[in-house]
Amino acid sequence: MSQRELADRVGLSSNACWNRVQNLKKQGIILGQTVRLDREKLGLGLVVFVMLRTRHHSAEWLEKFRRHVSNIPEIIDFYRIGGDYDYMLKVVTSDMKSYDDVYQRLISKVELDSVTSYFAMEAIEEQRPLPVSASAAAGKSR
Repeated sequence: MSQRELADRVGLSSNACWNRVQNLKKQGIILGQTVRLDREKLGLGLVVFVMLRTRHHSAEWLEKFRRHVSNIPEIIDFYRIGGDYDYMLKVVTSDMKSYDDVYQRLISKVELDSVTSYFAMEAIEEQRPLPVSASAAAGKSR
């Protein structure tokens, strides 16, 4: 939304709103601005959630794994998680063949105990904004 729309929504003047946004950037609360793209129109219709287990839990192994995963651009989200699996990846690619290429790159440089893939059939809600109210964000910036 535009600066004017944001100012109107939170009940500030445009100048005060701009100052507040700059302050939130300085504090590291606003990490950047992004453009939302239509995956389908870009030919990226396949979304895969990949669950990983490993027997390796050292800081050195994790750093090697982190670097490896970060070099695979189709992996757009990467989490260390609790529960039955150790890591969860979100892969966005064009089709099954492209996903298999990602999978082969993923397993090529690090030892993994298991890799389980879940294929999304439909994105019901995707890239939703964080649930932060204007008053909560304003309170954190003081």
